[in-house]
Formats: sequence, C-alpha cells, structure tokens
Amino acid sequence: MGASGDRGSAMGQEREAFAAELHRLRASAGLSLGQLAQAAHVNRGYVGHVEHGQRWPSRSVAAALDAAVGADGALLGVWAAGDAAARRAQVGSVVAASRIQQPEDSEVALMSAADESAHFLAWAEPSNTGDLTVEEMHSDIRRIAHSYLKVPTLPLFARARAIRNHAFTLLAGRQSPCHTRDLYAAAGWALTLLAWMSTDLGRPDAAGTHARAAWLCAEHADHNGLRAWVRATQHTAARWEHRFLDAACYAEEGLTYATTGSAELLLASAQALDLANAGQADNARVALAHAHEVAETVEQADDELAGPFTCSVHRAAGGFWSDVHLALGEPTDALAEADRAVAACEQAPIERRNHGSERMARVQQVRAHLALDEFDGAAEALAPVLETSPEHRVRPLLQRLAEVHTQTMTCEQRGEPILCTMREAITDFRRQAVVAELIT
Repeated sequence: MGASGDRGSAMGQEREAFAAELHRLRASAGLSLGQLAQAAHVNRGYVGHVEHGQRWPSRSVAAALDAAVGADGALLGVWAAGDAAARRAQVGSVVAASRIQQPEDSEVALMSAADESAHFLAWAEPSNTGDLTVEEMHSDIRRIAHSYLKVPTLPLFARARAIRNHAFTLLAGRQSPCHTRDLYAAAGWALTLLAWMSTDLGRPDAAGTHARAAWLCAEHADHNGLRAWVRATQHTAARWEHRFLDAACYAEEGLTYATTGSAELLLASAQALDLANAGQADNARVALAHAHEVAETVEQADDELAGPFTCSVHRAAGGFWSDVHLALGEPTDALAEADRAVAACEQAPIERRNHGSERMARVQQVRAHLALDEFDGAAEALAPVLETSPEHRVRPLLQRLAEVHTQTMTCEQRGEPILCTMREAITDFRRQAVVAELIT
C-alpha cells in the first residue's frame, strides 16, 4: 500500500507541476480554455481537467498543448520530466516488492522472479515515440522545406526550432533503436534548416553552430543524405563569409556522402564556384565538368526533402555555373546559363517554382549583361528582382545586389543615366530590407 501511495503522490506532484505550467503559459499567451482546446484540437473538458491537475495527458496531447501556447518545447519538457518521474516510481515499487522475503522453495523463487520481470516488461514496453510521431515530425520538416522562400522566413524558423526541441525532448526518454535514429535524423534536418535560414538571415556564424550540431545528429542517425546536405549548408555559410577554400573543402567532403538525389549536383557545382573564387581556374573547370556530368543523371525524385535540399539543373546553372563563368571572365557563357535557368523557372508550375533560385539567376543575368556593357539588358533583368517583397530580401540576395551596385560604379560608363537609376533603385531596395528587418 505504501509503495502504491508513494507512486500516486509522485504522480500527483507531477500533475500539479504540469497543470501550473500550462496555466501560466496559457495566461501568458492570452488564451481562454476554449481557445487553447481549439488550437490544440483537444476536448475542452479534457484540457480543463489537465489544467486543474486531475488528468495526466499523453505525450501527443502535451505536444499539442505546447505548440498551442507557443512554449517552444518547454511544456513538453515538463511533461517528459513528470513522465520519467512516474516511471521511476513504478520501477521503485517493483524493486521494493522484489525485496520482500520469499519462502525458500526454489520454484516459488523462480516464479516470483518471473512476476517481477512481467512488471518490468509492463514498464519498459511503452515508448514515448511511435511510428506516427516520427512520421509527423518528418512530414512537418518536409512542409517547412517546401515552403521556404515562398512564405516569410521567421515563422518557418520558429517551426524548425520547435521540431528540433521536440526531437531532443523525446530523445531524453525511451524509444526503440530505430526510432532513436529517426529522431536524430529529424533533429538533424531541423538543425540544417536552422543553419540554412541563419545564413539567409545574415548570421553565417550562427549557421555554423547549428550545422555542427546537425552533423553530430547525422552521425548518430548514420544518415548519408543528411551528412551530404549538412556539408552543403556549411559550404554555403563559408562561401558567404568569403572563406572559399574552406567552402570547397566542405563541398568536397559532402560529395563522398552524396549517393542519391541532387546533393551531388549542388556540391559539385558549389565546389567549382568555390575554386573559381579562390583563383584556382583549372581546378574549377574540372569541377564544373564534373557538375555537368552529374546533371545528366541526377534524379530529383530521390531527394528526401525539397526547397533548399534539392537542386535542379536550372538551380545549378543559374546559381553556380553562371557564377563560375563570371569568375573565370566568361560573361557570354555566364549569361547563357542564367538565361536558361530563368526560362526554366518561368515555365515551371507555380507550386514547383523556386523563387529564391529564380531571383539569384536574374541577378546573374544582370551581372553578365553589365560585364558585356549591355545596360538595357541589365536594367530589364533587374526589374523583377526589385519587386521582391521585404520579407524575402534575404542577405545573400542583398549581398549579390551590393555586388551589382559596385559593378555599376567601377565600369567606365558609370555616369550613364541608366546605371545611376539602377544604383538608386538598389540602394532603396536594400534600405527597405533593413527597415523591414528592424520592424520584425
């Protein structure tokens, strides 16, 4: 009776702790019980019982409540701690019962041990993770990746962060080995998304931290596809910091893991650009030839995710190959690649159109036209880029436009009215992006 009472007392304490935290977070979020129940897709009466410490929610309900109040994993952490405490109490009661003196009869002793094992089995069998939980996490990651650069970035950043926190909260509990690997993979993909977004939001230093954690997750998950895209993300952060040789090394290592999907195409193309920017023209041409070979066999259907974690031939042409040709002093070839990429983007169905890649390809058109002294063509290519809404004016795009601004200032005809107009438009575009960032 004492052991059972202790267990009930412990469970009561955990219910009270969870209830108090739920009430605090709900009040902080300004939600009524009804609004919370609706947001979490849970019965209102049940939510009331939970908040009053009368019911202990399942993990899925706790996760739904956490998301509804915007706790970013904190409420789920309270639930996990309470669930672990309850299970420890249950194990303690089994162990205490096993210490009761049994008759010396060996058969009784054997049966008593079997009964204890049955109790341990009942305790150990439940898992905090199931197939549906894992699938939902990976589905949410795919939705975030697919939506990237089609909707504002910061809300997606918050969702990726919540998935990361949720995965690590679950990893602190118990699950089967296969689910453990799946959770590490989910955490790794979420961290890689955070790293990619951090670079686009102007913090490649933060991206490096996320990527290092993502790499550890990829190792624990033993996931080569994730390893390849982590290295691709680290390449991107290093490139925007102008650490071109470091970026090339990341791309080269990533290529050793890129066995399916389009990661090999992105990494080979990235390596060519890194080497060109580092002044290694011959090596850059070799890498570019490899990228063209990969482009003939790439199967995007094998990509696990979408958005930044897939690379079409058009993305490679407009974002990398054209840039390689510019770095090698071949603007005509650069313009041909950029034109091909933009045309392909314009022909793609709207739901499959990669707007971020399209903008970068158009900037490449601008740069190539300027290098060829084709100022009307440069202005025409620039116009759609300047229509980009403030929330999509990511730092790499702003940096590219800064390069265009510099290019118009350093050419011999920098006083041409059309170039002056382009500079003014780019300055205004960047100013609006800064204002939008400050407001956000």
